[in-house]
Amino acid sequence: MAWDLNYQTRSSRLPSSLARAPEHALKISQKAIEDQLKICGHKRDADVLELFLSKKELTDVIDLSRFRKLKYLWLHHNKLHEITFLTRNYCLTELYLNNNAIIDIEGLHYLPSLHILMLHHNELTNIDATVKELKGMLNLKTLSLYQNPFCQYNLYRLYTIYHLPGVELLDRKQVTEKERRSMITIFNHKKAHIVQSIAFRGKVDASWDPRSPFKQKKASRVPKGFSFANNVSKIVFDDPEDAVFVRSLKRSMMTFTSLNWNTVPKREEKYLEDKGTNPPQMLTITLR
Repeated sequence: MAWDLNYQTRSSRLPSSLARAPEHALKISQKAIEDQLKICGHKRDADVLELFLSKKELTDVIDLSRFRKLKYLWLHHNKLHEITFLTRNYCLTELYLNNNAIIDIEGLHYLPSLHILMLHHNELTNIDATVKELKGMLNLKTLSLYQNPFCQYNLYRLYTIYHLPGVELLDRKQVTEKERRSMITIFNHKKAHIVQSIAFRGKVDASWDPRSPFKQKKASRVPKGFSFANNVSKIVFDDPEDAVFVRSLKRSMMTFTSLNWNTVPKREEKYLEDKGTNPPQMLTITLR
């Protein structure tokens, strides 16, 4: 499934000023980082656990691999187009990239510890590439992708839940069990039918494929010469299944026995009447 809106290529969409002066953009980001370090009073890179770089008009960011213990990074409300500056930040747990102009998230798979990722209000058009990049994040629990171009698809939410089963909160809404069952039915027919087979203790044919025609079992017919309810029939069947089918059609006797409570005397009748009471009667019902 390739969901892409065929937007313009990245080179044609980037501003001309960014293409001409990438070094200038990196200098701006470096200055913003140095200012943030001074505000927080950090003297060593190993002491940096968080960086707040929001609303800095950043179009690019210098490599942040020097901050090995960085856990929280705020980069929302900037003008970023890609994410190539996070390569060795393995401790990063929260990343805020919303309200940018990101068209590709390649590079996020280097963040195995990421727990919260905010990517809403960006320019992501290919949901397949986005989901593929996020599949390796086993610790990702909170994800925000709304207000991206690929969100206009009706099955976007279920598709994301199907490929990222570890996500518990998607677009500020809790992922429900009903949604998980729905996405299995829609995107994995084989698994859904196996689940049904287990639920019904094997009584459902798990080999059924919704894309193939229904399998119809050949109807059994009573062989010639068979007399209904003839218990002394000596007919020999070629197919054992026919014998079983014929046996199922033979009548059997069923008997129910119950007490006739209408014949049981009441307390007044038993002790006040002079004449003796008749013993209770039993009712027997025979079905054939």
